This record gives sequence, C-alpha cells and structure tokens, in this order.
Amino acid sequence: MASSDGFPASFYGEPGVLGMLSNGISAFLVLLQNFHTAHTGSAPAGVENILAGVHLILIGGETAIAGLVPYILLSFLLAFCSATVNYIMPFVFGAITATLVFEAVGLVASSWALVVSGVLELLILIFAIYGSAALLVKGLTQRLVLKGFGTPLFNVLLLGTTNSGSAQKIGQEKKKNTKYAEPMALGCFCDTVAPFIFAFYSFGYIKYFGVGVAWVSIITVAQLFSSYYAHLRQDCYHTTKFGLHATYWLIKAWDEFVLSALVLEDGKVASGREAMVGNWFFVMAGVVLCVGSLNTDVLELIHNLLFVLLTLSTIPQIALHGYYIFFGVACSLFTAVSLYCTFSRLINTIAEKSLIPVGPQPISSEMLKKALMCCRAKQGDQEVLPQTDQGSDALFYIANGVAALSALHARSSSLNPAFLHLTVPWVLISGAIIQAYVSRLQVTGGGRFGSVIPTIYVAVWATWTWFRFSGNLLQLSAEAAYGFTAGAIALLVINAFLMLIAAYRNLVLLLLTSVMEVVLVCFLLSTLQRLPYELEIAMLALFSIICIYGVLASLVNCIFSQRLLPMGPPLIKEKVRRESFPELPCPVAYSRLTSSLMKIAGLLEEGGVCGIPTDTVYALAASCKNPRAIENIYNIKDRPAEKPVCICISNVEQLVAAKPPFSPLLWEFMRNVYPGGISCIVSKGDWLFNLGVGPAYDRVGTEDSIMIRVPDHTVTSHLCNLTGPLAITSANPSGEPDSTHHTMVINRLGHKLQGVLCDGDSNEVVASTVVNCLKIDEGTITIVREGCVPAVKVHQIFERVKSTMV
Repeated sequence: MASSDGFPASFYGEPGVLGMLSNGISAFLVLLQNFHTAHTGSAPAGVENILAGVHLILIGGETAIAGLVPYILLSFLLAFCSATVNYIMPFVFGAITATLVFEAVGLVASSWALVVSGVLELLILIFAIYGSAALLVKGLTQRLVLKGFGTPLFNVLLLGTTNSGSAQKIGQEKKKNTKYAEPMALGCFCDTVAPFIFAFYSFGYIKYFGVGVAWVSIITVAQLFSSYYAHLRQDCYHTTKFGLHATYWLIKAWDEFVLSALVLEDGKVASGREAMVGNWFFVMAGVVLCVGSLNTDVLELIHNLLFVLLTLSTIPQIALHGYYIFFGVACSLFTAVSLYCTFSRLINTIAEKSLIPVGPQPISSEMLKKALMCCRAKQGDQEVLPQTDQGSDALFYIANGVAALSALHARSSSLNPAFLHLTVPWVLISGAIIQAYVSRLQVTGGGRFGSVIPTIYVAVWATWTWFRFSGNLLQLSAEAAYGFTAGAIALLVINAFLMLIAAYRNLVLLLLTSVMEVVLVCFLLSTLQRLPYELEIAMLALFSIICIYGVLASLVNCIFSQRLLPMGPPLIKEKVRRESFPELPCPVAYSRLTSSLMKIAGLLEEGGVCGIPTDTVYALAASCKNPRAIENIYNIKDRPAEKPVCICISNVEQLVAAKPPFSPLLWEFMRNVYPGGISCIVSKGDWLFNLGVGPAYDRVGTEDSIMIRVPDHTVTSHLCNLTGPLAITSANPSGEPDSTHHTMVINRLGHKLQGVLCDGDSNEVVASTVVNCLKIDEGTITIVREGCVPAVKVHQIFERVKSTMV
C-alpha cells in the first residue's frame, strides 16, 4: 500500500479503465454483429447474439423499444453532465445515445440503421481505447499525461456561486457518508425504465410480457444496488424507498408475466385476481413514504404521491377493462416525474447545489417532529434512537407485511388455480428474495443479532409458498405433506428463540414474532389438513397491521435519529460488564463530550501528541507552542525528516487576523475551498508569528512554504480554538494506509501517544487534496496530491474564481 502522502489511486486503482474497456469490448462485438446482419440479411441467433452483450440479449420487438427509449434519454443526460468533468466522456455518451437511437430504428426499419449504428460503435471503441489508456497512464504516473481527462468542456454547473459566503455554505451543509456515491439518480432512473415498459404493455403495444419481465428484473437489481448504497451512506429513507420500489416492480413484472402466460378461463383468472389483497400493503407503504418525504423537498413528495397513485392503479379488485388504462396512465405520469428526478438529482449532485429546481421543504423538521410525537409532547420525551435500531428495519417490515397480506386468502381461493399461480410471486419475492437482501443489510448494520430474524423468515415464507400454493398446483402426496409437518415443527421451535431475541430489541418486534408463532401453528395444522381458515386470516391480517406500523415508526425514527413514535422498550436489557474491556494503551476521550475535548486540549498544551479526527482521515496533532512535540511526531510515525507537516486552524478569519501578504486571488480561492478537504501550500513569512505558530516556525513546513488546513469538522475546529494552531499529519505509520477509525489509531500508535480523541468512522478514506498555490498569481496551481477532493473539481473552482476576479 502507498503512504498517505502518495497518490490516492494506489488505494483503489483506476476503475474507469475497466469501465471504458468493457464499453469498448461490448461495442466491438455489437458492431461485428450489426455489420454481419446488414451484409447477409440474416439475424444472429444463439451464441452469436449472446456475445453482443447483456443489453442486446433482451432486444426483441416492441419490448426492446420500450426498454431502449429510457436508456437513450439517460445517455443524453450523461453526455451533458459528463461535459462538466472532461471532454472525452461527452463524446462517448453522445455516441452511445446515437447508437441506441439507431438500434431502436433498426428494429423497425431496414438494415441501413444497423450500418450507422455499427459506425457509431466503432467510434465508441476508439474513444474507449484512448480513454482507458489515458486513465491507466494517469494511475501509473500519478499525473495527467494524455489529454482529455482533468479539463471539462465547460463548468456551467459550478457557476452561480458569486461570493465566498455562498461557497462556504456548501461546505457547511450536513453530509451523509461521502465515502460512497449518491444513489438517488440511479434509483430514479430505475423508476423511469420500469414504468415505461409497463406503460407500453398496458396500452397494448406488448402482447406477451416474457421479455419485459427480464428487462424489469435487471432494472430491479440496479435499484437494489441504489438501496444498498443508500444503506452504506446511512441514509435510511432512500434505503427504504428504493427497496420498496424494487420489490414492487419485481413482483408486478412476474405477476404480469404469469398472467400473460396463464391458459385458463377468463372467469377463473378474474376471480383469482379479485381474491388477492397484497397490493394494499404497497398502497399503505407508499403513504408512509409520503410522510417521510415531508422532510425533504416538493419533488420528492410529488414522486411519492405518484407512487401511491401507481399502487392504487394496480389494485386487483379493479375490473380488467379499466385496470390497464388506469395503470398505463399512472405509469406514464410516474415515468415523466422519475425522468425529471433523475436529471435534477444527477446535476444537483455534480454541482453540489440546487441548480435544477426541486422545490422547498414542504414542512419544517420541527413541525413534523412535533406532529409525530404529539402524544408525548407533554412529557417532552425526545429519546435518542437506541443502537439496536438499524436503517434497514423499515424494509424488513415491508417485506414481511407484503408477504403476509399476499398469503391471506379464503378457503375457496385455494381451489382456484389462477389465484395459486398469481400468488406465488407475491409471497416468494417479498418474503424470500427481498428479505434475503434485507438479511444482507442487517449483517452490514452491525446489530447484535445480525440477520438472524430475516434469515429465518426467508425460510418461513419460501416454505409457505412451496407447500400452500405450489404444493396445491403440484398435488403433493400425503408423504410429502408429512415432510412439511416436520419442517413446520422445526420452524415453531426456532421462532420461539426468535421471540427471545426480539425481547432484547423492542415490543413491536416481540409482538410480530409472537403473532408469527400463531401463524406457524396454522401452517402446521394445514399440513395435517386441519387448518382453521378464520384464525389464519385474522393472524395474517394482524401480522400485516403490525408491519405497517413498524414501517412507519422505524422510518420516522431513523430519519430523525430520535424515538418519535414508540416501538416499546426491550423486555430484556443486557448488563454491560465494564471490567471485561481490555486496558487501552493510552488515554481515550470521546468527541461528543465537552470535557473530553478539554482533556485532549490539555494534553496538547502539556506537550503531548494525540490522535484526533478531521473531515478526512484521523491525524496526529501537536501544539505549535511545543516544538519538541512536533519532533516527536516524526519519531512516532517513523516519518522521514524531509517530509514537512502542515498546520491546522479553525477558520479563515484567523488567517485574516494574521495579515499575511496574500494576493486577492489567493484570498478568494482559499475562501472557496475552506473549510474542506483541501490543503493549500503558501509562502512562509513572519505573519505566522501573528497566527500563533511562534516557537514551531522552524518545525512546520519547509524553509519557504507552509501547508494550511482548515477542516470542515466541528470537533477539530473547536479543538483548534482551544489550543491555537496545531501541527498535524496523518495518523499512520509512515508507508501504511490512513487510519479511518479511532481503533486503528489506538491499535497502531496508541502505545506512543498521550491520548486519542475518538469519533468513530472517518468521513473519508483518503487524506486531503494538496494544492500548491505558490504560483497562483501567475494564473497556475499545481495538484501535489489528489485526495478526497478530485483534482478536476479543484481546477474548476480555481477557474471560476479567476473568472470572477477579472
């Protein structure tokens, strides 16, 4: 591994190389296929067509056009947005856009469209070869050698910040977890493709949904990735939203596929559909999302309201002659708003400001919190969310609620083969497939019992589907039914242990597992042909009601990180044995406590070296009042003497008070990048004594220059206010990876430190970006080290600042 002072690409490689090569190889295979088809007049079949790539395996008649149109729109959006990053990718996405257009034309027109498409794919191949070479050389040489990356065609998206105040406001916005990309644009794009295909199908352009179900299933996987990335960012709202939408699209796709494939009398199909009630849970869950989006913006609220309309349009009790018209119109409206959401989220994410209007926040956070906890307002109870709660809990209740309500049916429905066929995807997808995904989220959430409950419930609903629905269709023998009897008994025993686990969590989960115990008793009786249908209907309905409350409470509580809606206390509370913790090699303090901050400040004042959090990775800090402490940093890290350390201050106004001889251009540039993950190298001078560096003048920076950091981190800022300027460097042994958690600092360097200020996970996984500003008055800056802030963005900010100074 490279050191923290090296190029950050050494930690991850250049993923763009693989992406560009993948596009090039796919384009090459497709152009060979298109030229062959245009020359011979015979369409490829079998392996020849499979080699063309996943996106063209699915091309087939009208369904292909329904799927290609939204991809064409997205490629156009990406072509526009990528022009703000470099001038290679706009041509790549532009060629992809035109290629998809002619691929769609080629489905209904003559072979000339395939020839044009092949020429465009040849251009994609050329751009892919050059782009991958440029990125590969950049990763190896740690600088831009080949042109095309690093300089955008235009930086319109970064315009609009006319003063330093507004630029500073951007850096002060509350961040999620910036180690992971924002998933909103991808999730909204998935909400564009799926309803577009359903709209084509609803209006009669597609007669059979066999190809459509493959398109929608792939889109669902992409939307689950959006949900997963939101989970990694600790964004429970989008984790739930995209997970719910993915569940809905996947179930509806297979539902329509089964419906289009059934060869039964229309009367049986109609009566089978009317007996299904699982869709009502999606309606209620959509309303819950509307409540959660009241804390965001108007566009998000409109998107969720249209999703509620969409779920209402697919209620099976609507007659078939009006069902598809209503569904098609709802899908069309939802597609239009989702496309606008994709465009706005993508551009606003790149620009890091609201360039595309999304509307104000419908209701202030305080008003919403007061409304939600009105029953507890008199007590003034604002309990902090317990550690046992996870961002995926709402999705857990959604998956089980849909499965339970879909499994609910009367005795007569079990004799209708249409009902049995149509119910299988509703119970199996939500209860088993999506719940398996929830199980994965629970593992990454770090809860005490991990994914035990959702994993067991995957088996419950899969077994339920196999015996109660598929079993009736397959007419299982009595001997096979006895096998399910043994399985039901085993699940009853296991669920009893799950009730014990739920007692450690909250009352709602305990009630849910208790009702599940009765449901499993009904399942056991059904294997013995002794099922009391009335009891099962009541229990499944109660189970669904508990789930919808669990969705609402879990989502709202997680969004506000407070217990606004009661989930009930744990009936069993674990007693923590303090004496069981191992003795730490150095004193530790926790950033949430003022007394802890003062403790670390006192250790620094006394000449100690401490590990502290920053807005990037953890750092070693020493007070500039103690030159010997700065020398100790070199010994602690085994850092070469020729590598200087930088100074850290709390805000730019401290620099202003020191009156350094900076040019107006440098001042404006620093006001635009501070506070944040950028370090500026400037000329050294006597002004450092005014800043408070004093005795450490010869121990920081080089003979002629000094690097200055102003972290966008409240804890670090307060610490600098208490101690004055600090000399800092990354908290890792020289030549090893950066420390991204306080435990890494303690384990690796704790025995050499006087203290560590603990703040959990760092905001980034690489250090700050270092910018040499010594020649800024000549109109140039140099990226010494690319860190958490991309070099492209630094140059864009600099160009914008220069343009405002003219």
